[in-house]
Amino acid sequence: MIKTISSILTKTIPAGGKWSTRIRRGKEITFTSLEEGANVSLLLYNADDTAERYNMPDTLKAQYTAYLTKGNVLMSDNGRVLASITEDSLGWHDTISGYSTRQQIDQKYGTTTYQEMRNDWYRSGEENLMVELFRNGLSKSDLSPVVNLFSKVYCDEDGTLHFAKTHAKKGDKVSLRTEMDVLLVLSNTPNPLDPNGTYTSAPIEITIADAEPLKVDDPCLNHRGENRRAFENTWEYVTLTKGGNQ
Repeated sequence: MIKTISSILTKTIPAGGKWSTRIRRGKEITFTSLEEGANVSLLLYNADDTAERYNMPDTLKAQYTAYLTKGNVLMSDNGRVLASITEDSLGWHDTISGYSTRQQIDQKYGTTTYQEMRNDWYRSGEENLMVELFRNGLSKSDLSPVVNLFSKVYCDEDGTLHFAKTHAKKGDKVSLRTEMDVLLVLSNTPNPLDPNGTYTSAPIEITIADAEPLKVDDPCLNHRGENRRAFENTWEYVTLTKGGNQ
């Protein structure tokens, strides 16, 4: 269900659901978990040139981190900022565990089909993302590493990945500010490292509104020198293609 009030759009993505849309720069996208145990796999593309998209290695390397939180940005493979994380109640969003596949879902939760269970069948992240990519003229080859909002996955000294079971609580929020016109692609499906033997996913509320203008003391802009250079690259691109910047 989508409802629009003034300049604010609100949408709820049910457990197992998916969504994609194009969003102009200068918008604030707020994700709110309506139950515990949320996980939303997110992809971002330049809406005007989808060959440019979120680049996980560059994003993490430039910001000296293995996860994302307030103050971090999602960089593209052209060294520009697609979106910034402006608010975050969790402090950690997974960047390394990827999305669930059909095989993983069947092995962990049992095989289900739409014919048997209709809308209650167990969807995988890969299938959801592919459907939304196809709807936007893209293909399986355009799948790339995702950001798993609301999930915490960390690595110990032996290199073993661990999933934090109680990380996401009901009411947790994270907000992104779009710095370019973007194509947003989402899958509300379990994290592939979630050890829960029951197929779980929390419904998510999304609100999209006008963002506050970027200021000189913005924490995302000033997080690192690499962030500022990525913003400068973005402003140059916007000036040349849209006729203006922030």
